[in-house]
Amino acid sequence: MLVDSHCHLDFPDLAARLPDVLRRMAENDVGAAVCIGVNLEDFPGVIALAERHPQLFATVGVHPEYTDVEEPDVERLVALADHPKVIAIGETGLDYYWQKDRPEWQRDRFRTHIRAARQCGKPLVVHTRDSAVDTLRLLKEEGAEAVGGVMHCFTENWDIARLALDLGFYLSFSGIVTFKNATAVKEVARLCPLDRLLVETDSPYLAPVPYRGKPNEPAYVRHVAEEIARLRSLSLEAVDQASTDNFFSLFKDAKRP
Repeated sequence: MLVDSHCHLDFPDLAARLPDVLRRMAENDVGAAVCIGVNLEDFPGVIALAERHPQLFATVGVHPEYTDVEEPDVERLVALADHPKVIAIGETGLDYYWQKDRPEWQRDRFRTHIRAARQCGKPLVVHTRDSAVDTLRLLKEEGAEAVGGVMHCFTENWDIARLALDLGFYLSFSGIVTFKNATAVKEVARLCPLDRLLVETDSPYLAPVPYRGKPNEPAYVRHVAEEIARLRSLSLEAVDQASTDNFFSLFKDAKRP
């Protein structure tokens, strides 16, 4: 069984055809998926999906790209995380690609999420883009190693990967690892300890080869696992087993379907 550790099933591209998406998940032995919260306004829809479908889990957080939304505080995040299907705090982190002036509010929001995670004892789902040094610095300053988490859709080099691993974080690989020119990501996928890697789609984005350029969905996480198996000269079954065991080891509130 595989687990898609990061997807957005509440987004219109997937929500409009959810029965087919869930059917294809089952047909491809993807036994669970995590519906990631990106803002508080849409969180009710995310948690409703997790409540209706036993194979789905949820997270709560506000993505660093979102500006004109309700700003979270620690108490609000902790309260929303007190739901049996919420397994993590996030998606949170830093994004200096879209926020090129590196606003302090973004770093303050990230600290809020880390503090909430520590208070409720749930791991973090971390987004970082063009911001790895500050992301790791804030994780360390706020003591994030106490709860751990995952660096989702990892695209950094091995030096950054080692620093994240040293903090106790897992690395999650998306369809990017199947792209021909993603040499740095392929290298990290090859070197990452087998007991610290996860797989994801980030659907509806970043569809893997052979679906590149089309809407992504959780069923396609198998192609991510296949590429990691190829890079590491392992069987697909070995990567399936390891990544799934890792998922349930990190997200302790997630119950195996």
